[in-house]
Amino acid sequence: MAEPEEKGGSLGDDWAAMLEAEQGADGVDRVLNQDEIDSLLGFDASVGSSVELTGVRALINSALVSYERLPMLEIAFDRLVRLATTTLRNFTSDNVEVALDSISSVRFGDYLNSIPLPAILSVIKAEEWDNFGLLTVDSNLIYSMIDVLLGGRRGSSVIRIEGRPYTTIELALARRMIEHVLDDMRKAFEPLTQVTFKLDRMETNPRFAAISRPGNAAILVELRIDMDDRGGKIEIMLPYATIEPIREQLLQMYMGEKFGRDPIWEGHLATEIYAADTEISAVLHEMDMPLSKILGLEKGDTIMFDRTPTDPVTLRCGTVDLTKAVMGHIGNNVSVRVTRPLNPPKVTMAAFEAMDEQVENNT
Repeated sequence: MAEPEEKGGSLGDDWAAMLEAEQGADGVDRVLNQDEIDSLLGFDASVGSSVELTGVRALINSALVSYERLPMLEIAFDRLVRLATTTLRNFTSDNVEVALDSISSVRFGDYLNSIPLPAILSVIKAEEWDNFGLLTVDSNLIYSMIDVLLGGRRGSSVIRIEGRPYTTIELALARRMIEHVLDDMRKAFEPLTQVTFKLDRMETNPRFAAISRPGNAAILVELRIDMDDRGGKIEIMLPYATIEPIREQLLQMYMGEKFGRDPIWEGHLATEIYAADTEISAVLHEMDMPLSKILGLEKGDTIMFDRTPTDPVTLRCGTVDLTKAVMGHIGNNVSVRVTRPLNPPKVTMAAFEAMDEQVENNT
């Protein structure tokens, strides 16, 4: 019984030593300062909103916003960056650089509250998806674009008059820029699906741009536009409900250098198909006969076809009837003349897609 008591005593000494290390020299428990508390909770006013959250705040936000990685969406917006760079260079006749800052998942209500004013909030409608999105242009980009379009000097600081609404000219120029970006978005999504983005309305108050519930998750895409020493940001916000019709396409993992379909492979396949050899049969007539009569046929027997020389014959490839033709002759050769277009195929691409889905489900 003496050995357990000694072990118990040693454990008690260890606990006492740990408590003394945690306490200060004066015997008082150590208290966290404000910086340590902010770091633990994940609140830091000195960093921007684009910095990744940490601590308890990161756990809370990860539980409230479920971000689903969409690889094809990232490729589509990379394509948008290239298209918008060319379009805005032609629009402004200036050296414009468009860069993709980030693609993140946010709550719609938090995004509306974080928009720095003044800004132009454009409600865009995806007509084929029958839903809405939001395109926000900050004031720096608006004034920079107006300065470039109206012939402002390079290197001069942009004059901003805070507290006043945008003028009609400023809204008209901003609308033209937004329409160019929306047209590039249509081209960027074209390899995935046919969708048309239309500018529904322009708002300057976030309360009038509510297109979704505050708690709904959305994809936020931040684009930075630089024009020498001027520029700003465009933010595209698409709720998950908006991109739901093409969710399966966006979840695909695309491998390769080309976007979407490969025209080189399609051209090679078409060339090989055109060069392939096939046999076509001209069927004069078909009739049913008893097997006993066929077995009783002898040399010299005649089988009467219920056909006339002007009746069309069937052109057949394998077991597929292609079209109708009329019999004739050219010199010593028998010929046929096609009299109507080819029959439409009975097997369409939908049948092959259904077959592929069945194979995937079986595997």
